[in-house]
Amino acid sequence: MTACGYVAFMRGALLAFALAVAAVPAFSQTAGSPQRIISTAPSITEMIYALGLGDRVVGVTEFCHYPPEVREKPKIGSYLRPNIETMLSLRPDLVVLLNEHGLLSDRLRGVGLSVLELQHNNLEGIYSSLRSLGKRTGVREAAERRIAEIQAALEGIRGKAASLPRRTVMFIVGRTPGTIQDVVVVGRGSFLNELIAVAGGQNVFADAGQYYPRIPREEIYARRPDVIVDMGDMSDTDVVTEEHRRSVGKLWEQVPSLPAVEQNRVYPVADDIFVVPGPRVVEAAQSLFEMIHPEANK
Repeated sequence: MTACGYVAFMRGALLAFALAVAAVPAFSQTAGSPQRIISTAPSITEMIYALGLGDRVVGVTEFCHYPPEVREKPKIGSYLRPNIETMLSLRPDLVVLLNEHGLLSDRLRGVGLSVLELQHNNLEGIYSSLRSLGKRTGVREAAERRIAEIQAALEGIRGKAASLPRRTVMFIVGRTPGTIQDVVVVGRGSFLNELIAVAGGQNVFADAGQYYPRIPREEIYARRPDVIVDMGDMSDTDVVTEEHRRSVGKLWEQVPSLPAVEQNRVYPVADDIFVVPGPRVVEAAQSLFEMIHPEANK
C-alpha cells in the first residue's frame, strides 16, 4: 500500500479508533517483560514462536498460519487493515509492527500502547529483528541461539552447493493469472535473492534495482534461466489446489526453448516459507537447493 493509500485508510479509521479508545477501560503497562503480545504480520508471528513466546501471543493477523496452533489465536484483521478496536480490546502490553506500519504505530502509541517496530527484508534484517524481539521480551539468549542455529544451517547448505554447478534462477512471485504476462520476480536486496545464492544459484535478475521488479516477457527469453521457481498467482498459499499448481507448470510449455523448460527444472511452488522472511528461511534455502541441484538428491 502506498503512503497516500495508507493515510486515506487511517482517516477512515479515525472514528472507529476514537470510539474504541472510549470503550476500553484504562490500563497500565505490565512491568518487566511483556506478557500480552499482538503480532501484525506472519513473519513477526513466526519469530515470536521461534523464541518460545507463543503463550504470550494474544492476537495475530488473518494471514498468520504458522505454527499451526496460531490459527486458534484471536484475529486482529489483515496485515494492511488491522482492526484497531479489536487490538485495543485484547489489552496488549506490546504490539509488534513492521516499519511499513508507520502511521498505525503513531496511533497506537497515542493511546498508550507499547510498540516495537521491526524490518526484515533480508537475512541481516531477520537476525536484527530476532535480537530486538529477544531484548524486548527478556529472552536475549534464546534469540542469540536461534540466530546461531539459522546461520549454521545456512552455511551448511552453502557448503553442500559449493562444488555443484551454479545455475541461473528466476523466482516468480507475481503475474497476471493464467499467463506469462506482468511477471514480478525476485530482484536485488530481498531475502530470497540471498537464499538463491546460499543454495548455489545465481539470480538472473539480481541486477534489478528493486526487491521485486515487474519485467516484460521478452526479458525472460533474453535471460534464459536454468531454473524457474514459480509462485506466480499462488501467494495465498492456503487456498492453492494441486490443479492450480499443475496449471502454473503447464504455462511454461509455451516456451519450450528455455533451458529450465528443456531440462525439466520448472517448479510451481505454494509455500509460506518463500513469502515469510523469518526463522524458516533454512527450510526455504534447503528447498531451493533441491530444485537448483536435483542431481544431488539422487
